[in-house]
Amino acid sequence: MDPFEYYKANREKFLAGLKEWLKIPSISTLPEHKSDVRRAAEVVAEEFRAMGLDKAELIEGAAGQNPLVYGEWTGAAGQPTLLLYGHYDVQPPAPLEEWLSPPFEPTVRGEDLFARGASDDKGQTYILLKAVEGFLQATGRLPINIKFLIEGEEEVGGAHIEQYLATRPPQLQCDAALVCDTEMFAPELPTLTTGLRGLVYTEIEARGAAQDLHSGLYGGAAPNPIQALAEILAALKRSDGRILIPGFYRRVQRPSRAELDAWKRLPFNERTFLRKEIGSSALVGEKGYSVLERLWARPTLEVHGIAGGFTGEGAKTVIPAVARAKVSMRLVPDMRPTEVIRQFRSAVKRLTPPGIRTTVRVLSAAPASLVKTDNRFIEAAAEALAQVFGQKTVYIRAGGSIPVVGLFQKHLGVPTVMMGFGLPDDRLHSPNEKFHLPNFYRGIEAVGRYFSLLAGR
Repeated sequence: MDPFEYYKANREKFLAGLKEWLKIPSISTLPEHKSDVRRAAEVVAEEFRAMGLDKAELIEGAAGQNPLVYGEWTGAAGQPTLLLYGHYDVQPPAPLEEWLSPPFEPTVRGEDLFARGASDDKGQTYILLKAVEGFLQATGRLPINIKFLIEGEEEVGGAHIEQYLATRPPQLQCDAALVCDTEMFAPELPTLTTGLRGLVYTEIEARGAAQDLHSGLYGGAAPNPIQALAEILAALKRSDGRILIPGFYRRVQRPSRAELDAWKRLPFNERTFLRKEIGSSALVGEKGYSVLERLWARPTLEVHGIAGGFTGEGAKTVIPAVARAKVSMRLVPDMRPTEVIRQFRSAVKRLTPPGIRTTVRVLSAAPASLVKTDNRFIEAAAEALAQVFGQKTVYIRAGGSIPVVGLFQKHLGVPTVMMGFGLPDDRLHSPNEKFHLPNFYRGIEAVGRYFSLLAGR
């Protein structure tokens, strides 16, 4: 049987397998799901063995780290070697009450599959597995050499894979990497992502008095950590989106005129974007930059949460002793995470009010990534997508971060092809996450065609 016939004949089987994997609540950020995370990794290893890879193994890390799953098939002498990456961990599903169906009971409504991890990234990782399976089961071989590296900590910073890649393991030697963890710019529009913003994620802790205090007895004299955090956060960024950290923009470069012109030709409508994806009354951000430039090529500072004091039902008149805020910064090419961290710490220290002690903890950090398009791995990917979707492939950047892309360049010295099949309305990290099933099936075919095209170049 031809691999592409195999893909079509096994669609129901592929969907059933994906559903079973999605049922596992592999939430890496919650310790109570540690065994579920491991089970999700074991499913990947089982898939590797069943499809006929030469090697399939779990790579254990330090105590508490989730295993990497490695697999390989290297029987295509003289052909390039492609490293296939994905992640099996998922975000927490809260708030549960907003899900129309339970997050770990995969449900098909129309042409969409709803579940936590459906698009980010179990569904897209499964595309890679099934693309390889089609060749091995139909023909007993692949047109190129492949190696898999699937991780379980992408949603919590990826410490294990970063440590592993830093050792430059010989078994990961390859010519390029392929990542399916991005999205298409619009339905039916084949898309390659060439740039990702970096990330510095922090927690600011503010401490005041030695213990919580009665606000009637001490209010007006005792320092309030929540108020202090509010003042600090407000002083880090203006209402127009301009970040006020000294030196923050020093390395920021605008995209080339050619890239900006290409973005203007994309089918983008601000009103539709506002209504369907944001759901607010207005867009915000730096003046003088288009929405796409603000999303893809400008650095940001966002507050993700503030905790402290009393938030339960009723009243409790307390001045808290401690408060915390989660704050992240998205970085663009040329910005250096270590430098941004120093700038951020210095700014927080300078803005800290009297009577308050602040501490900045860095939870994760990764640089931005930018991939050149004039190489055979990108060119073959663009051709494969065009063949499957029937339209010319477009190139975009993404506002999010996939730290491993920069790590592949740094430690392995290889480019990464970011061939994603998600859609802008897939609700990643939100209730009712989904994956468009036609993209799931076409994604498998596109990756298979990519393998064939690479073998002929």
